[in-house]
Amino acid sequence: MSLDSAWALDWTRRAAVLIAENRAELTELDRAIGDADHGDNLNRGMRAVVAKLDAAEETGNLPATPGGVLKVVATTLMATVGGAGGPLLGTAFLRAARSSDAPAWGAAEIVRALEEATSGLEVRGHATSGDKTMADAWRPAAVAAKEAAQIGEDEIGILTAAAQAAAKGAEDTEPLQARRGRASFLGERSCGHRDPGAQSSALILQAAVDAARDRVPAAASILVVEQA
Repeated sequence: MSLDSAWALDWTRRAAVLIAENRAELTELDRAIGDADHGDNLNRGMRAVVAKLDAAEETGNLPATPGGVLKVVATTLMATVGGAGGPLLGTAFLRAARSSDAPAWGAAEIVRALEEATSGLEVRGHATSGDKTMADAWRPAAVAAKEAAQIGEDEIGILTAAAQAAAKGAEDTEPLQARRGRASFLGERSCGHRDPGAQSSALILQAAVDAARDRVPAAASILVVEQA
C-alpha cells in the first residue's frame, strides 16, 4: 500500500486536531522552559494550514502529490508560527516535500522523507538528538523508520515505528539539560521538563500513522469487490 495526496491531506488535518486538543499542555510545557506560547503558536499555524488546504480543495486546486501537500504545510507554518517552531517545522516539512515528487509514497519514499525532514531541522536549529529540542523526536523517528523498512515492514509499520520512537524521544527529553534554544539559558533548571517541540513533533508523527491506518479498510473493500 502506497500513500497518496489524500493521505497527506488527512495527515495534516489530523495533526491540526491533535495540536488543538493538546494546545494547553504544549503551552504549559513551554511555560516551564520557554515563552509559554508553543501551543498557541502551533495551533494557529495548523489552523492556517488547514484553511489554506480547504480553500484549495474548494477550488479544485489541491496538490496532486504528498510532496505538494507538505509544501503547503511548510510554507504556511513558516509564515504563521512565531518563535523557533515555525522555521524548524517548516524546514522539516519543506525538506520532506522536496524528497520525492512521486504521486504516492511507498516505504522508500517515507524513509527518505523522514530522513530529509530530520536533517533539515537539525541543520536549521544547529541541534541533534540529546540537545532537548525537536530533534529528540525527529532523529529517533528517522532511525526507527529506516530500521523498520530494512526488516520488511510496510508503510504503516514504518510510520508506526517512527511515531513510537518520536514519542519515546520526547519523553526522554525530561531529564536532559537543554543545549539549544531559549531553554538552554536555564542551565540545570531545564532538567525535569519535557521539551514542548519534541512533544508536538511526536503528535504530528502520530497523526501520520492514524491517517495511514484509515486508508487500509478502503483498500481492502476495493479488493473484495474486485475479487467478487
